[in-house]
Amino acid sequence: MSTAHDFDFFFGDWDVAHRRRLDFLDPASGWEEFGATSHCWSLFGGAANIDEMLVPEQGWTALTLRLFDPETRQWSLNWATERTGRLFPPVTGRFEEGGLRGEFLGDDTHDGKDVRVRFVWSGISATTARWEQAFSLDEGRTWLSNWTMAFTRRPARGRSERP
Repeated sequence: MSTAHDFDFFFGDWDVAHRRRLDFLDPASGWEEFGATSHCWSLFGGAANIDEMLVPEQGWTALTLRLFDPETRQWSLNWATERTGRLFPPVTGRFEEGGLRGEFLGDDTHDGKDVRVRFVWSGISATTARWEQAFSLDEGRTWLSNWTMAFTRRPARGRSERP
């Protein structure tokens, strides 16, 4: 069952290896790879957190705001970049498998098409984590993975310290 501390593993500093499809909806699309750094800190005693990601190779910065709802025992994950200045529609879900895998779903549009969005957190350890995004054009019957991030922990500077 999900708890307000599911994302505690993510507090601190990370190196991030991105692998992203050039066209999120085309299974024949090629991929691009680029690096980033991320810093995550806790809010609300662990029931919320923010990570800021710096992506100099791509020329953008992004953040994710995560909020835990104690009534539903679910998280909402809210992504934004300075390029748009807005939060994308949230994905919601929870961790299963003893906190080692989290799945989060939501609805959005991409290139004018309605898409179902899935984020999966997995590969969680003290020094690694993996995030994957997939889109579905058929209400979740089939999924196309279009972005992954492999996280490797950087030397600690304080788990809840803000940048």
